[in-house]
Amino acid sequence: MQEHFHFTTDPAKLQKQYAAIFCFVSAQLSLIQMDLHRRNRHLVKQEDEVVMAVHLLGKLLGFSSERAWHRFVTGNLFTNGSFLERSRYNRRCRALGFAIKWIRHELAKRGQHHAYAVVDSLPLPLCHPVRMQRVKRFRGIADMGYCASKKQWYYGFKLHLQVTNQGLAMGYVVTEASCHDVKAAETVMTQIPHPYNFGDKGYISHALREKLYEEHQAAFWTPSRHHQKHGPSKAWEEWIRKKRKVIETVFSILVDQYRITDIRANSMAGFEVALDGILLAYSLVTLGLVER
Repeated sequence: MQEHFHFTTDPAKLQKQYAAIFCFVSAQLSLIQMDLHRRNRHLVKQEDEVVMAVHLLGKLLGFSSERAWHRFVTGNLFTNGSFLERSRYNRRCRALGFAIKWIRHELAKRGQHHAYAVVDSLPLPLCHPVRMQRVKRFRGIADMGYCASKKQWYYGFKLHLQVTNQGLAMGYVVTEASCHDVKAAETVMTQIPHPYNFGDKGYISHALREKLYEEHQAAFWTPSRHHQKHGPSKAWEEWIRKKRKVIETVFSILVDQYRITDIRANSMAGFEVALDGILLAYSLVTLGLVER
């Protein structure tokens, strides 16, 4: 589908999206004192703003293959041969990873003014279940975990994400698939603290709730389990369920439109740059800075 993307895309809309991302990135990079210690910096084919804007545009359009995206860029955006060679483009993207992360974090701070935040986890499988026992990709870093919603085991990572009631991504942590949600909850919710937070039954922990409130002044509510004594009313449970619905919508968008579960990077640096690029592109659309 990606190789035939140029048959369905609107060139005018593509240029408009690229221009919007480029203007935003240029303004943000001017605030960062970047010193990448490059040799022969005056000989670079494209500036950092161009490389980052192209990277974010690829994530915005849902390209998971860097090879297919580079082929698309050289055939549609930079047809005069002025763009970087594919391997150098990938290296430049990894070198700009810290800038992508910083810009995303600055945008995420706007979520502190939203009504509330919701935290949940999303499986990031790295292979099909039939290959779990023999896969070598990220061996020693990723592991096997259980996805309760799909009722199946998978090999890969787990994305713990905090989003606001308006769908803006705030803090996130990537752990091995076997990591329990409670272990990563504090790290996720204290990156950009929000005073009001919701979670599902996987985050039920009295110690976690007390620690968040005492150390970070953050309230955290979760539904109750069926066997708990003195459980809340059904109206309360339904109220929390409606509050948490926003993160299910966000996960659906990230999976279907941004293909966050199809990252093909084989190194941790490449995986991190791709993930940060997806979350930054999604944040730009959520805040209305870029049209999808």
